[in-house]
Amino acid sequence: MSAVAVDTPKTIHNPLDIVEEIVTANEWPFDRSSEDELIVEIGGRWCDYRLYFVWQQDVSAMQFSCQFDMKVQANRRDAVSGLLAEVNSRLWLGHFDVCSEEHTPMFRQTTLLRGSRGATVEQLEDLVEIALSECERFYPAFQFVIWGGKSPSEAVSAAILDTMGEA
Repeated sequence: MSAVAVDTPKTIHNPLDIVEEIVTANEWPFDRSSEDELIVEIGGRWCDYRLYFVWQQDVSAMQFSCQFDMKVQANRRDAVSGLLAEVNSRLWLGHFDVCSEEHTPMFRQTTLLRGSRGATVEQLEDLVEIALSECERFYPAFQFVIWGGKSPSEAVSAAILDTMGEA
């Protein structure tokens, strides 16, 4: 079987330009150290989050992460690995990971844009909204494991309380 070649747009607009517009409109502090990297600071309900956006033109992909303001001590790394498995099985988009250099939990997702003219404002807004929502949802589970000494399953059960009925 031979490969099928299809003409696709060769130039994709840098999605970080749109991210910068969104960030500026929301008056969030940010730093754009290069054309291909943007860092944003956002305050959440539980902690401050650092958002990293990295554009890779050669593969038409934007890597995104939302890093917690929290460190994982060496003696809790195995428990946090178990928590990552528990939490990631509940996600539909993206995944949680621990930064190997800083030992901080983060939500990560890569968006592939090959074949399109670039990301839309709505797609990028959704990306940030989903990441912040999942970080806020699972932050207590990370706290329970890292600081509370809970097992991953106990932490997830305690952090995710499903409301039944009406009050």
